[in-house]
Amino acid sequence: MKSPLALLALAALAGPQDEAGGTVYPDMPEGRPEPVPVANAEAATPDAMKPYKERIPGTEVTFAMLPIPGGSFVMGSPESEPERGGEEGPTHAVDLAPFWMGKHEVTWDEYHLFMYKLDLELRKADETLAAPQDAWADAVSRPTPPYVPMDFEMGVEGYPAICMTQFAARQYTKWLSMKTGRFYRLPTEAEWEYACRAGTTTAYHFGDDPDELDDYAWYFDNADDQYQKVGTKKPNPWGLYDMHGNVSEWVLDRWDRKFYASLGESAANPVAWPEKLYPRVVRGGSWDDDPDRLRSAARRASKKSWKVQDPQLPKSIWYHTDATFVGFRVVRSFAEPDDATKARYWDPDVDAVRAIMEKQRRGER
Repeated sequence: MKSPLALLALAALAGPQDEAGGTVYPDMPEGRPEPVPVANAEAATPDAMKPYKERIPGTEVTFAMLPIPGGSFVMGSPESEPERGGEEGPTHAVDLAPFWMGKHEVTWDEYHLFMYKLDLELRKADETLAAPQDAWADAVSRPTPPYVPMDFEMGVEGYPAICMTQFAARQYTKWLSMKTGRFYRLPTEAEWEYACRAGTTTAYHFGDDPDELDDYAWYFDNADDQYQKVGTKKPNPWGLYDMHGNVSEWVLDRWDRKFYASLGESAANPVAWPEKLYPRVVRGGSWDDDPDRLRSAARRASKKSWKVQDPQLPKSIWYHTDATFVGFRVVRSFAEPDDATKARYWDPDVDAVRAIMEKQRRGER
């Protein structure tokens, strides 16, 4: 079997001129695909949730998911925390349902299968058999070819995927859900902070002293001006790697300074659903950030300037050419929601993005 990287090289040589801006996509079949059997991926109760390893069907690419217990925590930072921003308060109690979370950020090994349609190329080359789930996965919109390699020569195998828009990350979770038959999505901002803290109340999940960051995170002082391979630093108490640093991570929420205050003293499973394209939230800090941006409560807003190098008009709905510090990780709810709720997690939430996506689905620019 040709490796995904070998097929990626062929795709890169072919370049964007191979497509007139997109692919004509089939319609989504009725219903939902059956889950691909995976050891420990199902649980009858939250207490029975276990870690599991998912293999993306038709490939040898795998990723690990860890159970995150439901519970309560205090979200945001206290006014006494050094380097805090005003947007990190007021602190408020949050109750969350249980979920699984990716052990580390989504890597290029995983994302390229979606971004470059490498799973389709493997089937065309008769190197993998079609699976029943493929009819659903093939109907999911995928990125148009990039104008330059989005890794910017920082590394591919084992490195975190970067430069995707929040919409692209959401479409990846939809594609992954159809490939596996299990419901994957981005975390909410509350879920992300809860998982990052892992039961702690300090500035970082290891304590308050930023001098200890070198053991747990890649950031400006130690990353050699680029991202690093995932999972090479110490994990947090729940076994999650790179929650501080390496790449910042998309969450579902819009950036809203008033949202915390609007929740009152407590909330259950909150999410600030986006209403416009900018700004949206990334969490965790990155290889290009100072320690204060890596704190568990630190928040960052997306900006139009993240697309400065994008030559397209209108700008791409898939790529943030100047956000080489932004990636994402996936979560999976213990209780799977109904189809309407799933669509809200996955699909375009802005009319302009929806219109461009539909044109590209028809093979138009």
